[in-house]
Amino acid sequence: MAEAAQNLQSGNSTGVELAAHQVILRPLVTEKGMHRAETKNQYSFEVSTIATKEDVRHAVESLFDVKVLKVRTQNRLGKERRYRFRKGVTKNWKKAIVTLHEDHRINFF
Repeated sequence: MAEAAQNLQSGNSTGVELAAHQVILRPLVTEKGMHRAETKNQYSFEVSTIATKEDVRHAVESLFDVKVLKVRTQNRLGKERRYRFRKGVTKNWKKAIVTLHEDHRINFF
């Protein structure tokens, strides 16, 4: 009970504590993302939908050993898709754009 109260105080409304590898699902490597990484030192990740900005900050700092300045998040809605006669929807997901200190870099390749 005390752990759930502590998690609620830290801002995680679900009361679930996530490990770093559960917060960051994958990096988003796109042409726009690579341009942001080179010019603004910003990196994009797909993150867990229940992760907070603080969760993302701690996960990036621990996994990549860098200093995070700012975290911005977006909740992205799934898209409608069709396969023959069936209609469906892809899942909703969360995107995080992380700004690093100017002395730090993440090398994906």
